[in-house]
Amino acid sequence: MKKPRILIINPNSSAEMTEAIQKNALAFAGEDMEVLTVLTPGTSPFIATYEDHALAAPGMMELLRKNEKDWDAFVIGCHGDPNIDLMKEISLKPVVGIAEASMKIATMLGHSFSVIAPVERTVPNKKALIEKYGLTRDAASVRPASIEEGADEAERLIAAGRRAIEEDGAEVLVLGCAGFAGLDKRMERELNVPVLDGVICGLIVASGLVKYGVSISKKRRYDHTFGKRKEA
Repeated sequence: MKKPRILIINPNSSAEMTEAIQKNALAFAGEDMEVLTVLTPGTSPFIATYEDHALAAPGMMELLRKNEKDWDAFVIGCHGDPNIDLMKEISLKPVVGIAEASMKIATMLGHSFSVIAPVERTVPNKKALIEKYGLTRDAASVRPASIEEGADEAERLIAAGRRAIEEDGAEVLVLGCAGFAGLDKRMERELNVPVLDGVICGLIVASGLVKYGVSISKKRRYDHTFGKRKEA
């Protein structure tokens, strides 16, 4: 069986974040899959608002359509899962959002999970995604790392994770930003619970779907031909 070819679409235009995501993805992929991360031109360097989601949509659609023949699956490399339903609708290949993948995997590893958000502004957005994916019962909390004291990002994440475990009852932690790449294992060593990196979870799901030979159902919700077919 040939190696799955997974294209990671970074919805923002940051070359630095794209490089960090690619480095993280390559370290996990090894010889088992081929991965490439591409940024979305003409959009914000950081996806924070719903306006950012909308501005990213044209570029994301162009990237998917241009690359669909050459790649086996697509991962949306932002933990807000921007335009995920749109991308699932227009593609015949598997499309995986890193928020959906990481949070659903988290439910398999413990009784409850907490998402560590990058800033307080994104906390309601994460909660909305948890509700969208039907995971409210499994979610202990969403904790913003930005309000925690610490000398560096890793220390703030660890502090937020510790609060989620001790005060909210979380048994699994989900890193709520693709930019947190490479911090999962350090946090695991400090906190003694599973810590999930969204990009890695996205690759696990995407490559598994490719190997299994299944993709997005086009029966109803993601039927991109609806309204375009001529009535018989």
